[in-house]
Amino acid sequence: MDKKFYITTTLPYVNAEPHIGFALEIVQADVVARYHKLLGEDVIFNFGTDEHGQKIYQKALEAKSDPQKYCDKYAVKFDNLKKALNLSYTNFIRTTGPHHIVAAQEFWKKCLDNDDIYKKTYRQKYCVGCELEKTDSELVDNKCPLHPNKELEIIEEENYFFKFSRYQRALLELYKNSPDFVIPQAKLNEIKIFVENGLQDFSISRLKSKMPWGIPVPNDPDQVMYVWFDALISYISTLGWPEDEKNFNDFWPGIQVAGKDNLRQQTAIWQAMLLSADLPNSKQVFIHGFITVNGQKISKSLGNVVNPFDLVEKYGTDAVRYFLLAKINPYDDSDFTIKKFEEAYNADLANGLGNLISRIAKLCEKIKFQLVDVRSTPIKPVWEALDSFKFDKSLEIIWNEIKNLDKEINDKKPWEYPVKDGVSIPKQLSSFLLDASVNIVRIANHLRPFIPQTAGKILDQFTKGPIKVGKPLFPRLK
Repeated sequence: MDKKFYITTTLPYVNAEPHIGFALEIVQADVVARYHKLLGEDVIFNFGTDEHGQKIYQKALEAKSDPQKYCDKYAVKFDNLKKALNLSYTNFIRTTGPHHIVAAQEFWKKCLDNDDIYKKTYRQKYCVGCELEKTDSELVDNKCPLHPNKELEIIEEENYFFKFSRYQRALLELYKNSPDFVIPQAKLNEIKIFVENGLQDFSISRLKSKMPWGIPVPNDPDQVMYVWFDALISYISTLGWPEDEKNFNDFWPGIQVAGKDNLRQQTAIWQAMLLSADLPNSKQVFIHGFITVNGQKISKSLGNVVNPFDLVEKYGTDAVRYFLLAKINPYDDSDFTIKKFEEAYNADLANGLGNLISRIAKLCEKIKFQLVDVRSTPIKPVWEALDSFKFDKSLEIIWNEIKNLDKEINDKKPWEYPVKDGVSIPKQLSSFLLDASVNIVRIANHLRPFIPQTAGKILDQFTKGPIKVGKPLFPRLK
């Protein structure tokens, strides 16, 4: 039986167009999924859309649209990322889907049966941008630091609450027993401190009369589920839980990819919910930083939103994937500018990889050179870095291989080797082209998870018959 591997991204809200920040998360997850598929594992890669909650309900009202029709329109835009970014996800889950609704209600019943859900009247400050309740200690000048342009709302109503406070010890035990549960280590330390400082029970429902856009609470028609409670369950409902026990048990637990603003939800709230429902915790959570644009966080109001579809249309899918993986720090915030993007494109892709392939192919075509029975050895440090989600380090190692091969060409000057009638192959040139072409194939095999289209073109060019010069992989930008 094949080894099973499951990875999921978080689910973006369908209240705006996809931007470069989320493209980062899903491309990172795609690399991990492709890598595990190369290892021969049976992979489920989940992506989808978070479609309930007050933020989306308000956006639908502003657009004078039915909430479901509004979600349908934006869900398609996120699913279109599959083609634009050449993604390999197997599942696309929507939280308005009928199976997910049933799964969320079943999960609620399990937490209720475990005495972790109760009802009370409360008053709380609430940030619609985060879809989270806020304590005064989390605010700056009485504003949410993540959404300073939004006014906090005051919620005063009777809702259901989840006994988050009950799981402080169990969560700390989880982090202690699994020191790599959250990567990077700094984020694990951060969530440990949050949990050590004490957990507060939180509201998991809303009055339907005030905010009707949500999954109905079982046996209470006056309440709908709070969006975070519902959305997190998508990670297991996509596996067929609770009906398809075999598929769920085969693939769960898995790896989650999340942005640092989701640290609390993914590594504490969701893990406590799983414990309450008597289900295994996630295997691992990888936390990435934000992409800033010209030094500022992406914001529609600032006008600095970068559309990944526009980038792909102008520069190509693999150029966008390469920049996100090679030039964006996988753990911390990094800045994006068109200037940095184009500099990396010309230096690494056009003048680096593309030029190397062209030079070797030209020499091979000249003497009708052909590889036979190619076997490339693994570059172990590439995969070791990838096991730790260090995408930039993996690509740095590959590009060092490219630079070394380029240097070898410059040093040995194989174009100066004598060739008779363009047919005879001197032993020296034949030996050089054999080594160089095998190295090209080796490099391409290691590029398959990162820039799969380009890797495929190189492998076709060098392993299927006589090697010939093809179209430039990355035409130089002027």
